[in-house]
Amino acid sequence: MPDSQPQQPPSSSSSSSSSPGGSDQAALLLCGARLTDGRTVDVRLGGGRIEAVGTAGSLAASGTRACGTRVDLGGYLLLPAPVEPHAHGDTALSDDTDGPVSYDPQDVQRRATEAALLQLGHGATALRAHVRVGDVQGLGALAAVLQARRSLRGLTELTTVAMPRVLTGVAGAEGLAVLRDAVKMGASVVGGCPDLDPDPTGYVQAVLEVASEHGCPVDLHTDASDPARLARIAAMAGGLRPGVALGPCGGLDRLPADAASRAADQLAAAGVTVVCLPQGGCGSAERRGTAPVRLLRAAGVRVAAGSGALRDVSNPVGRGDPLEAAFLLASRYGLRPEDAYDAVSASARAVLGLPEVRVEAGFPAELLAVRGDRLAGALSLAYSRIVVHRGRVVARTSAVREFCDSAAAVELGLPRQGRGEVS
Repeated sequence: MPDSQPQQPPSSSSSSSSSPGGSDQAALLLCGARLTDGRTVDVRLGGGRIEAVGTAGSLAASGTRACGTRVDLGGYLLLPAPVEPHAHGDTALSDDTDGPVSYDPQDVQRRATEAALLQLGHGATALRAHVRVGDVQGLGALAAVLQARRSLRGLTELTTVAMPRVLTGVAGAEGLAVLRDAVKMGASVVGGCPDLDPDPTGYVQAVLEVASEHGCPVDLHTDASDPARLARIAAMAGGLRPGVALGPCGGLDRLPADAASRAADQLAAAGVTVVCLPQGGCGSAERRGTAPVRLLRAAGVRVAAGSGALRDVSNPVGRGDPLEAAFLLASRYGLRPEDAYDAVSASARAVLGLPEVRVEAGFPAELLAVRGDRLAGALSLAYSRIVVHRGRVVARTSAVREFCDSAAAVELGLPRQGRGEVS
């Protein structure tokens, strides 16, 4: 039966590297992979990039440079790897324990590391984790997630968003100081939830000022149910570089059609990206819902999709699977499979400031192989996966479905998988 737990990828006896994912590692040849355009190809990786793409069998011919390792991708669809633009590393997997969430640094580091590996097994070779700072946890949770980031180097890229609770008034002075300290400590993005501050506009202004001081991107949580407030955020954020993302914006879907359309136009004009969470929000149940992705895309807004809460109090059954997010965008919200996958790959990479990935020579070797021959089928039944980060296989998930012998299956010539009799 399908097994969702990533397996440790086998080590290669013919290649080694002094640093994981380093440029000195031997080349890797992916053989017989199918691309979304229908071609079957070999792909050679080296130095963390795609060196060559050729017809099946062409790169293994005599006279070509020897490859350190070969991976048979027959029966797999090869895609640019997805990334996770909206995770919560400090609270992930916390619903599995009784009592209040522990912010002990060791507990946070363990959960953040386990969550990142789980999402890597799904295919996400980079993720952005929102981490609360200030209040009871101070900077301890951020320090723990940053330690997890260091321990995961070479397997996945983990970046952090510092999220203070209050930034305005007397109570906000401490939060503002903590936010600046968080950036100095290593948080590479500033964010938070202006909806929770007594002065949401002042909160956004404070975040934008800190971001401008340090040249950081901005990533804010908002339900986006107040059109006037959203318009102010868009006006304030317009033109800010390296960029502003808002999410999950589920309230946009509850607005009257004309108000939602105006909001979409304002976000597009400001160059703001919306990160929706089709697998479930990361706040209270009263604010669940997914942003109107088709309306936003039609207005010219870049739409990315994240997983949100991963088995915490907001979503105790969250999976953290970007392919499930793409599946839901296609099956429930009407996007074409190609556009749905773009939301978790190319558009999500743009949110994280990562370079574009294509299965072409010269592009970063950030790849996901999924059992199947077409994207729609891969999104529907994405059980078996092979994940490549910086040019090496970093995770495998294998699934075998077995059936009892059936006369009908034999008569109809149906394909079957199996390693033995099913009792």
